[in-house]
Amino acid sequence: MNTPNSSPLNVDALFIGPKSENRVFFKEMMEYAVSEHLHWRADFHPEDPALVTPVEQHAGDFRQTLYRTEGILRQLSSKLKNTSVPWFSPRYLGHMNADTLMVSNLAYVMTMMYNPNNCAHEASPTTTELEVEAGLDLCRMFGYDPKRSWGHITSGGTVANYEGMWVARNLKTMPLAIAQHEKARDLVAGKSEKELLNLSPSAVLDLTDELKKRGLFEEVRAMSCRGVGIKQGSLGKILVPQSKHYSWMKAMDVLGIGQEHIVPLPVDENYRTDVAKMREITFRLIEEGHPILAMVSVVGTTEEGSIDHVDEVIKLRAECERKYGASFYVHVDAAYGGYVRAMFLDEDNRFMDYDALLARYRAEDIIPAGVTWPKRDVYEGFKAMAEADSITVDPHKVGYIQYAAGAVCMKDKRIVDLISYHAAYVFEEVDEAEGADTKVVLGSSIMEGSKAGATAAAVWAAHRLVPLNIGGYGKVIGRGIVTADWFAQRLADAKPLTVGRRKFEVRPIMHPDFHMVNFTFKEIGNDSLEDHNRLNKKMYEICSYASGRTYTNDFLTSSTSLSVEEYGDTPWHYVASRGFSRAEWDKVESVYILRAAVMTHFLRKAEDFDAYWEQLREVFAAKLAQIVDMEDKASSDADALIAA
Repeated sequence: MNTPNSSPLNVDALFIGPKSENRVFFKEMMEYAVSEHLHWRADFHPEDPALVTPVEQHAGDFRQTLYRTEGILRQLSSKLKNTSVPWFSPRYLGHMNADTLMVSNLAYVMTMMYNPNNCAHEASPTTTELEVEAGLDLCRMFGYDPKRSWGHITSGGTVANYEGMWVARNLKTMPLAIAQHEKARDLVAGKSEKELLNLSPSAVLDLTDELKKRGLFEEVRAMSCRGVGIKQGSLGKILVPQSKHYSWMKAMDVLGIGQEHIVPLPVDENYRTDVAKMREITFRLIEEGHPILAMVSVVGTTEEGSIDHVDEVIKLRAECERKYGASFYVHVDAAYGGYVRAMFLDEDNRFMDYDALLARYRAEDIIPAGVTWPKRDVYEGFKAMAEADSITVDPHKVGYIQYAAGAVCMKDKRIVDLISYHAAYVFEEVDEAEGADTKVVLGSSIMEGSKAGATAAAVWAAHRLVPLNIGGYGKVIGRGIVTADWFAQRLADAKPLTVGRRKFEVRPIMHPDFHMVNFTFKEIGNDSLEDHNRLNKKMYEICSYASGRTYTNDFLTSSTSLSVEEYGDTPWHYVASRGFSRAEWDKVESVYILRAAVMTHFLRKAEDFDAYWEQLREVFAAKLAQIVDMEDKASSDADALIAA
């Protein structure tokens, strides 16, 4: 296996840059990527004659076809430049997007021309191996034993979440199937259905090992939900935080579990799962006789960037096993924040002690003095990820790799057998890295079918250049965390912005857990929550793709609404802090916020950020003036209409 280079990393050399500062190198490497492929084609059996001759290439219709190709590409380029979102610029603070790694872009283009399909080893002998390696890289980052775990690339976090629940669902029904099989039921003799539905994941996997020894595994597996389907409500509840991504509702639908079996876990004012309420709900469900299929923690909520108390979930499961003899599957949805765990690892993949971590951050200027990160509870949450049964992570978010690159990692690779399919005409057994004694056939063990090997190459190349530790991704991700901290502090301390006779104040909703900063503008003296929401919605509309040609906009962001329906009364904490009455909150039951993932790498110098902030204040004032002008004009037009 190739190992990442441990030489010092210069973050500025990893990206093309907001002004294409590294364009010369990028163009040279892009030309190299294309030229190498063209040489490969030409050198494949050089004795073969050319099948397209120079005479044919000079024919009229041939030239016209090339001209049409050029015209279409120029048209496409014009469309892309006119309306695409400039993720690369620090002027964009919105979704989880930023400049992407040059090495990943180049690796993708280089591999794309070979067009490997990672569905089958036969169609991707090179990139299948790269995907297995990249998956093990991620397993190591999460603290899994690479000889016992397994990970692979998906098209995104949604599919990865599906796979996490897919294995959890199939795992839950295996003990019931064992109890029904004449030659296997002795393995669970004396256990009630309730006890069978509350076995720990590791205990179920140990039972599957016994089935394999007896040659009964496939017979019993066919009697699980995989073969006979799901009896309504039989698998129990899935506990998911209110901060969940909408993919969880889709997963319940797709997997036939049913959305009514999701139990929302309330979140606290930092938008992390409320530990006390989580414990109360879990104990109540168990005492009422409901099995728990799975519990989900979110590491990096998509709306607030919050880091759940994964450590408390792991402690809770152990307590439930001791107190009630009831266990459940634990999945971590770290699609957004998973790569941040690299910031806690030394060069030997050891999770660093808290004080030693902070000391190294200061010594290497990764996190400077004055920036509070990580909070101790955030640190403990990341540390406990190693105990989860499966984890979703998106390289195309904080891995700074282009779309589409999600991933899922599973702590115990034996679980893959519960979902695996094998069609001999498509799939071929392949050896696995790390000298493992079992084999996982990639194509037959995943939810997707055909998939781009180029994506696996992009992820693999990124991991080779940028190690998944404090000296690699730690330096890259740290830049966004520092900038987000500075941004949140400036918002919290910002003086009011004056537009004519009106004054506006901007404030963050909370201090970020890593680099998502949410904030709102409020007109001083106006205590209408509806007006507040309207103001921020207008601000979003003129600071987003909705304003028209994004390339000409001087600031771009995203937005969301935090409502009673999704979050209960949690948003009330912020609403109250902005001076709104309880009556206003009870009437509107939603607060509209601006949402900024501060992922840029290019504002890490204090002087650069200071200049940026001053420019941003001017932009804010200009945008507010634009809104005031629109409101004044609308009011004038309404008065004129009444007068007429």
